[in-house]
Amino acid sequence: MAGCPEGEKMPASKVYTIPALKRLPAYLHHLRALHAAGEDYAASPALARALRLDSMTVRKDLEIIGVGGLTGVGYPVEKLIDGIETFLGWKNCSEVFLVGTGGFGKALLGFRGFSAYGLRIIAAFDRNPPEGETAIHGIPLFPFAEFKHLTERLKIRMAILCVEDADAQESADRMVEAGILAIWNFTRRTLHLPSGIITQQVNLAGDLAVLSVRLAEKLHGPSRVPDPDLKGEKTR
Repeated sequence: MAGCPEGEKMPASKVYTIPALKRLPAYLHHLRALHAAGEDYAASPALARALRLDSMTVRKDLEIIGVGGLTGVGYPVEKLIDGIETFLGWKNCSEVFLVGTGGFGKALLGFRGFSAYGLRIIAAFDRNPPEGETAIHGIPLFPFAEFKHLTERLKIRMAILCVEDADAQESADRMVEAGILAIWNFTRRTLHLPSGIITQQVNLAGDLAVLSVRLAEKLHGPSRVPDPDLKGEKTR
């Protein structure tokens, strides 16, 4: 369970919007593909077309990274990749715990793409782990009773919550008591935690609602006027 090399932290003085922050991984994914193809520069109009944005939005989004572009040439791809990774704090790996190894939790444990975004699940926990099962997809599995001890020992500060909704609040409370400062919440339960705790809830039902409405409008025509903020969701 060795830690990842220490990297640069996200600059605290940068001003950003949440929609722009959510778009940065899409930029990064596309820029990595350009870099792999041997491209040295990326013009904002080309980025806009690839990500289905307008050029002004691209320029505003990339202003927060602090990497300037060259007129008529574009942004240096390698520097922009480095800038986005640094801004997001993805140049250093965040080691995290996962709590709840049901169907969804088990699926996340089998997903290997997290490492590309500076996240590494190093242990999983369950209230009642299957007898004799000590690992899932190669990741060590422990009873939840061991969570506090291992959190303090390994100085883990972030955790993924995948328990049943009825158990979400109690599990989150115990995670915070153990020293967790940030929780990625995959349950449908809204957590009530101390103000200093960072939580991000995955809204699968909300995303499905947006997808369903758009499909209905495509098939039957628009029945309502969408909020301007909804339009940006397709870039997530």
